[in-house]
Amino acid sequence: MTSERYNARESEPRWQRQWDEKAIFASKNDDPRPKYYVLEMFPYPSGRIHIGHVRNYTLGDVLARYMRAKGFNVLHPMGWDAFGLPAENAAIERKVAPKAWTYDNIAAMKKQLRSIGLSLDWSREFATCDPSYYRHQQKLFLDFLRAGLVEREKRKVNWDPVDMTVLANEQVIDGRGWRSGAVVEQREMNQWVFKITKYSQELLDALDTLDRWPDKVRLMQRNWIGRSEGLLIRFALDTATTPAGESELKIFTTRPDTLFGAKFMAISADHPLAQAAAAKDPKLAEFIAEVKRIGTAQEIIDTAEKQGFDTGIKAIHPFDPNWKLPVYVANFVLMEYGTGAIFGCPAHDQRDLDFVNKYGLGNTPVVCPEGQDPKSFVITDTAYDGDGRMINSRFLDGMTIEQAKEEVAKRLESELRGNAPVGERQVNFRLRDWGISRQRYWGCPIPIIHCPKCDVVPVPDSALPVTLPEDATFDKPGNALDHHPIWKHVTCPKCGGPAQRETDTMDTFVDSSWYFARFTDPWNETSPTTPAVADRMMPVDQYIGGVEHAILHLLYSRFFTRAMKATGHIAMDEPFAGMFTQGMVVHETYQKADGTYVTPAEVKVEVIGGERRATMIYGDEEITIGPIEKMSKSKKNTVDPDDIIAAYGADVARWFMLSDSPPDRDVIWSDERVQGAARFVQRLWRLVNESAEIAKAAPAARPASFGPEALALRKAAHGALDKVSSGIERLHFNVCLAHIREFANALAETLAKGDKPAPDVAWAVREAAVILVNLFAPMMPHLAEECWQVLGREGLISEASWPQIERDLLVEDSVTLVVQVNGKKRGDVTVPRAAENPEIEAAVLALDAVKAAMGGKPVRKVIVVPMRIVNVVG
Repeated sequence: MTSERYNARESEPRWQRQWDEKAIFASKNDDPRPKYYVLEMFPYPSGRIHIGHVRNYTLGDVLARYMRAKGFNVLHPMGWDAFGLPAENAAIERKVAPKAWTYDNIAAMKKQLRSIGLSLDWSREFATCDPSYYRHQQKLFLDFLRAGLVEREKRKVNWDPVDMTVLANEQVIDGRGWRSGAVVEQREMNQWVFKITKYSQELLDALDTLDRWPDKVRLMQRNWIGRSEGLLIRFALDTATTPAGESELKIFTTRPDTLFGAKFMAISADHPLAQAAAAKDPKLAEFIAEVKRIGTAQEIIDTAEKQGFDTGIKAIHPFDPNWKLPVYVANFVLMEYGTGAIFGCPAHDQRDLDFVNKYGLGNTPVVCPEGQDPKSFVITDTAYDGDGRMINSRFLDGMTIEQAKEEVAKRLESELRGNAPVGERQVNFRLRDWGISRQRYWGCPIPIIHCPKCDVVPVPDSALPVTLPEDATFDKPGNALDHHPIWKHVTCPKCGGPAQRETDTMDTFVDSSWYFARFTDPWNETSPTTPAVADRMMPVDQYIGGVEHAILHLLYSRFFTRAMKATGHIAMDEPFAGMFTQGMVVHETYQKADGTYVTPAEVKVEVIGGERRATMIYGDEEITIGPIEKMSKSKKNTVDPDDIIAAYGADVARWFMLSDSPPDRDVIWSDERVQGAARFVQRLWRLVNESAEIAKAAPAARPASFGPEALALRKAAHGALDKVSSGIERLHFNVCLAHIREFANALAETLAKGDKPAPDVAWAVREAAVILVNLFAPMMPHLAEECWQVLGREGLISEASWPQIERDLLVEDSVTLVVQVNGKKRGDVTVPRAAENPEIEAAVLALDAVKAAMGGKPVRKVIVVPMRIVNVVG
């Protein structure tokens, strides 16, 4: 018998060293076995891993270990999403170089990740701030530029005045920068953009093929791409009311059926017509400036009070030259969407209704719900956006909405103004091109040179990488690359004259939009990918990460994959065949009487009189137990993985993370359940040791037959093997752990009988113990290695094959059927699987519950639905 207690502190580092020495998790690109690529979203090197990392990477690791045991060539790499503002902020605050700060953090976090026991191929490791990585990113930029997928354009941007950089719309939260919290301003600047809109329809259509993605993620992407079918209408303007030269206003609408309910036109503050009118109206110019100051973040627009300024301009209704609509500049219309102009039909759009109610413009309902009297149907404070029939719409009256849309489109398409139709069917998308220019130092340099003579000149491929200067200083606001005395001054590669480098660097989302492809062959120094290898190893079979990246990161990665296909780097469209979004790790909060938060490590929680009571460990001060919330430093409800691993071992942390709830839901941290996981580890250790003792007496050869006891144990073993196998493949890890516990109980019951077992039972115990260790090996690999040795198995379990399921053992000898009397369930009956109907009927009619339900009445017939239900009819 080995040690009575399993010692994780001694065991885990020893097995980690052995795995490293044998490099058993390093995948080979020329391996002939089928590949399986599992990848978790790589971390930002902030300096410490958090407990959420433990959960995220454990999920992927279980799958990687299982697929490796199943005979796949598993690619399971790790790297670092290493560029970004935090490093620059650290440089300013701590007076350290961003590079040094980043690589120090990588070293610290790598050590922590190794302590979890992850089966990672560290030979493929890279950081996106490595010039050996971003030189290839610069090559991709240039290839995309040559393919027409990159452009430079002047566009309105979100400007963070504290971080002094451009932010994507998605990085503006409630009108503030997602990192600095500063109120975002609107500016016009030259920006480099990726032409993601060229793939709008393709990106949308392909979502239907991603059947291993969560429905909620696909829906979020559909909504973000935002395809809408509608009509482009050219409203004539009353030239007597317009600035010189303005004669029409184009709008795009998905509801042309509601034209007869129009009450106003609204244009964006950035619309050319608004700018022309403001040039002659100081009050309008002042209103436009205020709108721009507030910003155009979607969250602000959705929640802000609807405001407008009547320009005095009149638009003419396309079906009635005497019907003139006032044109407002409105704070809820964006130039980026559609044409930057709308017509307002307030009866059937809540935003428009709020607007007209404020400005007294009234409303006219033009769609009446079925069954409602059109004469009494009115709109006051709530717009009607449902189905119905057209009313108050002249030639459209009585039509359905779809019929009315078609009729309006036909009429306006056939009506010409000049040489162009008044109406034209169009498809619009909400998706906008991806602006990647960022005014900061710690990012991938954009490989462009600006020459006074030659204009924009790409850096030659042979001159890549354009590396960041390591002597940048951060003592001035703004981009350190702009302030560098030497770096930006270069010779034009075209004319040889003086020129300047582009000082904007790339949005860090670019770095993470292709890293998965680089992992397939990170040793290729001449090209971003080795196409033959990338095509064989991709797509990623299972990608795992937080739902917070469901739109941007995934959408950008899907675009990048298509762009890399267009430029010959890979031959596929979709990067991730399977996508899984894991839940967060949450914890209750603890507060002192003065409202200050304290950490879980400082609190003792006890159950007294049936109620949980919390006090400070030192001082016995009473603490209020607050709600369960996402772990955050501000609420101090975080748990340090190092503390958990030091106290219990990595396997306990891994087991708890997998067992407490389905992996797509939040897991509530509980010290009590962590301790329960630790007790289960010790129970498994004892169980395997006891089994090993009995296994010593087992015959080497498989017995010719098995008695009832041995057969029952073998059925439990192979049943668990089947359930856990399918559970892992479906990522139902918490269910798998429940099956492992159930099987462990079955093995424990056999061992508890105490007598010297018969040879067939001893053989079954040995088989069961081997299967048990295999089953928990993906979840608790260190314990499994130790148990593998106890059982006298050769080599490492991390290299062992997954056990074969004997499917004959999964067939039950008996079946349990639901018993109904006159269609109402009265109980169950268990009969031999091979039982004939007369035998089943006899067993059912003998049940006390059936006799009671019949109350002495004669049985008219018994209906047997094979393998399911028996219904007794009285």
